[in-house]
Amino acid sequence: MRAVVQRVSSAQVTVDNSIIGQINQGFVVLLGIHQEDTIADVQYLVKKITQLRVFEDADGKMNDSLAAIHGGILSISQFTLYAQTKKGNRPSFVAAARPEVAEPLYEAFNQALREQNIPVATGMFGAHMQVSLVNDGPVTIIYDTRENETKKKS
Repeated sequence: MRAVVQRVSSAQVTVDNSIIGQINQGFVVLLGIHQEDTIADVQYLVKKITQLRVFEDADGKMNDSLAAIHGGILSISQFTLYAQTKKGNRPSFVAAARPEVAEPLYEAFNQALREQNIPVATGMFGAHMQVSLVNDGPVTIIYDTRENETKKKS
């Protein structure tokens, strides 16, 4: 799985001119699911994201987690994170999981976040969406479970 995590002061997602999800302070998570991903990838990412300390504490240092600031997550499924761009000018998305594999893992990711008492708003899987956000910092962190195979056990 690949996750692009952006610290935001607010964010929303719109489908067909209707806001379907929004948060105030927290993270926008753009989530790409690889064809070989499993629930272990979900668990690894949820742990890393919920424990990520990039919010300012009382001393102005990036030391607080999402829970400490009572923040939320706007979770957006984004298969284009698995674009292969080495050849030609048109990306290939063959590494991205097919919808029948990706959607249950995306839902499991969101549910696992909620089980950590994190408020989660979502986009609509497979829909054309407009995502608006106010990037705070900016702070953007990228996780890739394929690159972190040895760290999954920690």
